[in-house]
Amino acid sequence: MNIKQIRNATIIVSYANKKFLIDPLLADKGTFPAFGPELGFPASARPDKRNPVVDLPVSMDEILNVDAVIATHLHLDHFDEAAKKILPKDIKMFVQNEEDFKELQNVGFKNIEILTKNTTFESIKLIKTKGQHGRGKILELSGNVCGVIFKHSTEKTLYVAGDTVWYDGVKNVLETYTPEVIAVNSGANQFIGYEPLIMGKEDVYEVCKASPDAKVIATHMEGVNHWTLSRKELKEFVKEKGISSNVLIPDDGEDYTF
Repeated sequence: MNIKQIRNATIIVSYANKKFLIDPLLADKGTFPAFGPELGFPASARPDKRNPVVDLPVSMDEILNVDAVIATHLHLDHFDEAAKKILPKDIKMFVQNEEDFKELQNVGFKNIEILTKNTTFESIKLIKTKGQHGRGKILELSGNVCGVIFKHSTEKTLYVAGDTVWYDGVKNVLETYTPEVIAVNSGANQFIGYEPLIMGKEDVYEVCKASPDAKVIATHMEGVNHWTLSRKELKEFVKEKGISSNVLIPDDGEDYTF
């Protein structure tokens, strides 16, 4: 298994000799406005920063050299207009539900499958997991999301949690599947006046306490304007908690092999 951080929540997972592109945010730096009223959202940090706030760290050829795409949901920072235009329309695509299926079908994708708890791709088990995209009143706006468990006889079990905070659903996934590698979206992205939409440092700590033998990869960091937890702050936090050896915090373009 190899996991490469691309940008924001976009990662490439090489697993059992197949490559998966997850949550492709493919636009050039500064292509679309900050998440805020201009895009129909509440106000957020760095309103002057257009998204994405950083460049892609690798070539588009490398990003497109994959066997399948997984979209945990279709928010703009996970599947943007550039992805809709650039990705081959016949590429294998996995989505969370019928609504997302129809949206991608309407823009021309022809090989889409809805994830279930029993999905298989080339002998790799892909198990859809639930997520909770925030807490409190932001849940009225944030919508449905999913994560994915990867299982294969030749690989460690991988859990890509997607856009979720720590809650009983994540705890249940960890208890049910005991993943040895866990990718968590960890930038504590949020809108002003609302609780974070995804995990922050305390959420990451809860994941580590629940799965003390797992390697946890912190992704979805510093890629779009509304992040509130930096890599530097998370590194300092996990050092203070004594879990630096458990938590990997990749820079864009960095990868890990397990």
